[in-house]
Formats: sequence, C-alpha cells, structure tokens
Amino acid sequence: MSFNEGVRSDSSRVRSSGRTAAGIGGGSILTVLAVVLISQFTGIDLTGLLSAAPQGSSSAGPGVDLSECTTGRAANERTECRMVTTADSLDVVWQEQLAAQSSTGYQAPGFQIFQDAVSTGCGSATSATGPFYCPADATVYLDLGFFQQMESDFGAANAPLAQEYVVAHEWGHHIQNLHGVFSTHDTREQGEQGAGVRSELQADCYAGVWMNWASRTIDPDSGVPFLVEPTEAQIADALQTAQAIGDDRLQERYQGASNADTWTHGSAQQRQKWLLTGLESGSIASCDTWSAPTV
Repeated sequence: MSFNEGVRSDSSRVRSSGRTAAGIGGGSILTVLAVVLISQFTGIDLTGLLSAAPQGSSSAGPGVDLSECTTGRAANERTECRMVTTADSLDVVWQEQLAAQSSTGYQAPGFQIFQDAVSTGCGSATSATGPFYCPADATVYLDLGFFQQMESDFGAANAPLAQEYVVAHEWGHHIQNLHGVFSTHDTREQGEQGAGVRSELQADCYAGVWMNWASRTIDPDSGVPFLVEPTEAQIADALQTAQAIGDDRLQERYQGASNADTWTHGSAQQRQKWLLTGLESGSIASCDTWSAPTV
C-alpha cells in the first residue's frame, strides 16, 4: 500500500491521450526534432533513443480511462490511478512547501499520460523518450509503459513508491522552472559536475522533499494524509530505481563502459545521495546542487 485509501482524487487532474497520427517513427524528422528540442529544454540527452522509437502509429484513439481514479484505494490498485493521486499529492505538497520555505508561488503543471506518441510544446515525442517535463508548456508527459521498461530494461524496481519517485522527479523540473533555473543555467552542459547533472540531481532531491512531506500533508478533500508513511522496503525500491537509472549504470549496460564527461543525469551514487538528501531533510534549501562544490 502507498496511499491512504480514504484519499479523494480528482480524475480530471491528469489528461490522457491515445495514439497520434502515423508518421512519428524512429527515423522520421519529427522524432529527431522532438528529441533534440526536449534535450535542449531539459538537458537530457535523448539522441540514443532515436533508433528505438516505434515505426509509425495508428490513428488517434482514446487515451487511458481515468474516470474511476477517484480514491486512494484505486491508486493502490491501478497504476494509472496512482498517477492521478500522485499528481494531487504533489500539487498540495508543493503549494504548501513553496509558501512555507520560499518566496516562489506555486502554479500547477499539466500532466499528460500518452500512448506511443504525443505532441508537446517542445515538439513531438514518442514513448521511447521516457517521462519528461516540457518547460515550453509546463507539462509532465508519461507513457505508462515506461514502468515495465524500468524493470525489464534498466533493472529498476517497478513498485508504487518507485513509480511515484519518477513522477515526483519530473515535477521537480517544474519547480525548477518556477524558480527560473532553465533561464539561469545551461542545463545542456554535460559532465559529472556539469549544469545538466546538477539540474537532474536537484530534481531527484525535490522528489525526496515530496516523499518527506506527502505522509504528513493532509488531503483537503478527505482530511487524511495522502501517503502512508513509507516503509524501509518501499524507500529501498525508490533508491534502487534512482541507482538503476544512473548514467554510469546505463552507459555500462548499453555501451560497455561509462564516460563521466558525457553524463547528463548523474551517477547511481549521486542520484541516491540527492534523493536521500531531500527525503531526510524535507528542505528545499538542502537541494541547492548549484552551490555544492561537488555533487
């Protein structure tokens, strides 16, 4: 279990779209442009995924049905409903914590679940891109199939808190956007201590801040905390996922060796460290990866 069963969720909070029109294939110019644009906005090097993109897609169709995603019980039973309740929780936690810990006001991002391909303010993208945040339209995009890929391809934990960590990380990029990070730092910079890695590690830390507060933040619609206090095993799942998607682990897995000069997200150790920093402190200030001599 992850969420308190009595939590009430707004199923309209998350948008869902089906397959887009054909033509967004692995070798198409649209896919290339999408990957380049998203990489420029987020500092995430996605060019290696171009060959993995699906060849074409069927005509537009309905998205995932979220109409039954109205309770914490549904969130604990179904992945798509877990996304809805996670979004609700992230909204309330960040609204409260930004007001308490900073001078930045909270504006909720969009959140869209898609299948196969999607059109965004950063360009067209496919499910091969993985979850991402687009600053141009202030929206988090996610294909639910990524969670199976986490387990099968990356060796990560496909467990509730691990899934929520992935979403909370992308929300962290939205918090950065509200703070003006993308206009202040060149997050396209690669390298172990580069701005791209520092940006990603800060997003990991912000995910930890959410984990710290979610079990103590009251759902205004039900009067109970959103999250059941995570167990050590659940936290271990999230940490395992952070470790599995570290640059060094992924490069060793797919390239045979790791090159720290080309890192964009940080090593397994770095990602675990900063997720724990946010989780243990609950402090936005503790996530200042920009001032840290080394990250």
